[in-house]
Amino acid sequence: MDISDADRIKNREIAFAELHPDRNQAWTAAVFLSEADGILDSDAATPTLLKVSYDLLVTTLRDIEESLRDMGLHLDNRLMFRVRRALYYYTEETQRANCGCHHGRGDCTKKVFATRYQQIDHGCRDQRPEPWRRYL
Repeated sequence: MDISDADRIKNREIAFAELHPDRNQAWTAAVFLSEADGILDSDAATPTLLKVSYDLLVTTLRDIEESLRDMGLHLDNRLMFRVRRALYYYTEETQRANCGCHHGRGDCTKKVFATRYQQIDHGCRDQRPEPWRRYL
């Protein structure tokens, strides 16, 4: 399934808990994410709100938030944020699965192109069984 750039690029807001030794968690996260693969833009809107843009075929919100948690930052876990987060996780994983990408695989883009190549009738396939190919 082809995916347009508008559907592939996601813009999300990540809220952080206010009670944390680092009072400017959003800025810390923005600096960390600026070098991450798949992150197009990260901006600290407030000390506790991070705006991030990323390529869905490279990374997901779940991956981003897990890396921020691993850094020791605390995400806001009020009910509204947890529900929104769960919805984003589900929709992103579904969208990636529809494109041939699955959670935990870094080769999803290669897999999409390989699958497409296999479906095209181009005459470049060797019809012989695998053991026979080694003898010639």
